[in-house]
Amino acid sequence: MEYLVKVIYVYCTDFIINLANIFDLSYYEINTLIFCILYPILLISLTVIYMLQRKRLRKLKAGQSTN
Repeated sequence: MEYLVKVIYVYCTDFIINLANIFDLSYYEINTLIFCILYPILLISLTVIYMLQRKRLRKLKAGQSTN
């Protein structure tokens, strides 16, 4: 298990370093972009989408039960 964690860590670190090289930014800037900006936006967006879909599903089920 420890080996798997190490391999995933090395892969993710290499991925971020490659992104930094592609966009001509530092490792820390890319890391900040991903984990302080993009990830929270994604998390909030998916939560809102889930809540909207749940509301729509309840409305559909309520409409079917009255027919």
